[in-house]
Parts: sequence; C-alpha cells; structure tokens
Amino acid sequence: MPGVSARGLSHEARRQLAVNLTRVVTLYRSILDAYIIEFFTDNLWGTLPCSWQEALDGLNPPQLATLLLGMPGEGEVARYRSVWPLTLLALKSTAYALAFTRTPGFQTPSEFLENPSQSSRLTAPFRKHVRPKKQHEIRRLGELVKKLSDLTGCTQVVDVGSGQGHLSRFMSLGLGLMVKSIEGDQRLVERAQRLDQELLQALQKEEKRNPQVVHTGPRHRPHHVVRWVDPTALCEELLLPLENSPQSEARLLLTGLHACGDLSVALLRHFSCCPEVAALASVGCCYMKLSDPGGYPLSQWVAGLPGRELPYRLREGACHALEEYAERLQKAGPGLRTHCYRAALETVIRRARPELRRPGVQGIPRVHELKIEEYVQRGLQRVGLDPHLPLNLAALRAHQAQENRVVAFFSLALLLAPLVETLILLDRLLYLQEQALPFS
Repeated sequence: MPGVSARGLSHEARRQLAVNLTRVVTLYRSILDAYIIEFFTDNLWGTLPCSWQEALDGLNPPQLATLLLGMPGEGEVARYRSVWPLTLLALKSTAYALAFTRTPGFQTPSEFLENPSQSSRLTAPFRKHVRPKKQHEIRRLGELVKKLSDLTGCTQVVDVGSGQGHLSRFMSLGLGLMVKSIEGDQRLVERAQRLDQELLQALQKEEKRNPQVVHTGPRHRPHHVVRWVDPTALCEELLLPLENSPQSEARLLLTGLHACGDLSVALLRHFSCCPEVAALASVGCCYMKLSDPGGYPLSQWVAGLPGRELPYRLREGACHALEEYAERLQKAGPGLRTHCYRAALETVIRRARPELRRPGVQGIPRVHELKIEEYVQRGLQRVGLDPHLPLNLAALRAHQAQENRVVAFFSLALLLAPLVETLILLDRLLYLQEQALPFS
C-alpha cells in the first residue's frame, strides 16, 4: 500500500509532513469530526459536495472497498462506473500519500495458514489462554525487544501495562530476558502470576517428554509489580533494577503492548528523561484517551502549527483499522447495517428527549436478524426510554433505504483516519528529535 516511511524522511521533511497533515485535517475536519450515529439527525450526507454524492450514491459495499478505499478483492480490477470529481480523487490520493505506510490487509500471517487459531511459531504452552491476534503480537514484539535488547546491551526489560502478562512470559520464559512487569490492576497481576506458574509446569512436562530438547540457561519468570504509572511524573519503580541487576550496571528497555492513551506518552517521557533507559519499543493504542494538552501534542513543532487540534472524535477514529473495515465491505455482510440502524435510533431518541444526545447503547445481539423497528425498540429500552413509543415506520423504512449512503460516509471518514494517526505518531517522532534522542 502506498504511503510515507518515516525512516526515509529528513528532519525537515518530517516537519513539512506535519504541516501538510494539519492542513488536510483542517480541510476535511467536518467529515472526520462527524458522528455516524448522527447521519440522519445532522444530515451528514447533505454536507458532502453534490458531485461527491453523485459519485458515491448507489455504490455497494464491495465497490466502496475497491473504488474509494483502494482495496480491491483478490483478482479484482477497479472499474469506475462514472467520472469521479477531481476533488474526491484528490482526497483519495492525499489520504494514501500522506499516511505512514501500513501493512496491506487481506493477508493472513504465514504462521496461521495451517491453523487460524494457533501460531505455528509459538509452542503450545505459550499459545494457551492467548487468542490468535495476541499470539501474533507477543511473538512479533517479543522478538523485536530481544533484538533491540541485544543491540543496546540492556540488562532488563520493563513491560509497562502488562495486563495478564502474556508478553512478559514470552520474553522471559521463551526468550530468556530479565523482565519486570508493571500493572495497575491487582487482579490482573494475580492472574498473571498463576499463569506464570502454569506455564513453568507445562514447560517442565514438555522437557520430560522430549529430553532431547535441552533448554540452555536458567528460566526466570517475570517479576510482577502492582503500580499505576502516572503519565505526568516519573515512576521510580519503573526505573528500579531487579535484585540480580546491580544499579551501576542497569540498562533498561521499556516496552508496552497496547500502551493505552497517556501510558504510551509516559514511556516516551521516561525514555527521553532517564539515562538508565537505553531503549524503547512501544505499541500505543486508544488515542482518544490522550490528554490534550499533555498527551498530544508533545513536540514544540506540532504545538505551534495552526489546525493541529485533534478533538476526541478525530482521535477515536484513528483507532479504527481501515483494512479490517475494507475486508468487511468486500464480504458485504448484513452486519454493515448496524450504523444505519443506530443512526435511525438516534432520530427517535431525539424526538422523545431532545437533550439526550448520542447515549451509549449496549450491544444488541444479532442486529442483522432484526427488523429496524425491532432494533429501535430494543435500543430505546437500553437508554431508559419507553420501548413502546409510537414509531413512524415510514420514516424508519426511508432511513433503512439509505444504508449504503451511511456506509459510504463512514468509509470516507475511515479513509482519512490514518492521517490523524500519522500526525499523532509523527508528533512523537519530532518530540524525540527535539530531545536529540535516537530512534528507528
């Protein structure tokens, strides 16, 4: 997939990319900042240029994936049924040209080709209790941390926000690293410790069954610590070496898998401020939980740019996987109608209680099997309203007839979302450069 590689850009080119991103985000802010559940209440379709409406109206989900998102199905050739306006084509090209390069979708990692539930590159004990996606993530990040640790001569890895300890166990008991795991939830730490013991027993049984497989060196289970990491202050516990790692020789590598919101920022600040932290490997998530100011922007350069503001909706949209949604579009499953149903529900809620806007609606099961009025009735009950309110069935049917328009608008927003994520990540790279720190 086309895009920008941060590694190949000079410092000035990164600055210019930030300028371009803020300009584009400002230009299309009305799309990025829209809530799809307000599609009907705020007439979101009417906010698009008429020429865009004509180009997108009537496209089915697979056509949206191919023509708008640029992700055709296997062997599919993009064929436009009409001449698209240059402004829409420019939007599509710009969205790909300015975003950091992303791994293409529709490709199952080779480790899952034989069995979609089990990574062939992790042994059975390390796969237990771990979902396939997490198996892939802990293996990839763990192996990266191992390489980075060897390159930088780190004596200890600190896994921040370690949860149930899946990554920590793989790094310590699988890769032989000295690992401290920091997690703020006591219950998760207790479960992690139980899983540590279970894994050790499984590995010992495996060695007895296969004595020809010799494990070299002692096994060190992770050292778990219950501690919340304050993103606004340095955490002394995070910097303390383990007992068998002398203070004078301690070189720390910080890592976090799905370091949520400001936690990823805390890791960056420790890396930039603490000489004992020699390396950092962080995979951030939940950008909508970033503090503003505080979590974004970090760099002085981005902080000084007009249009750099990223409200909650923009940061939340940046968390969505464009490739995953394109795959859903290609399959054209009935689950795509959920946004349309929810937007229709919003119109009923506003009529009943105008002050109630965008209330959370707990998951309604098997939406695709429900008639739109059945969904609305269940939704009303979930937000505390009378499910037997009189409904305008003709209006609901008219909304349902616009399902493809709802999907098209949401696809437009997702097409732009990687630009927001790129700006957030670029801001972090510029911050590290302003601190005169190396990174890759």
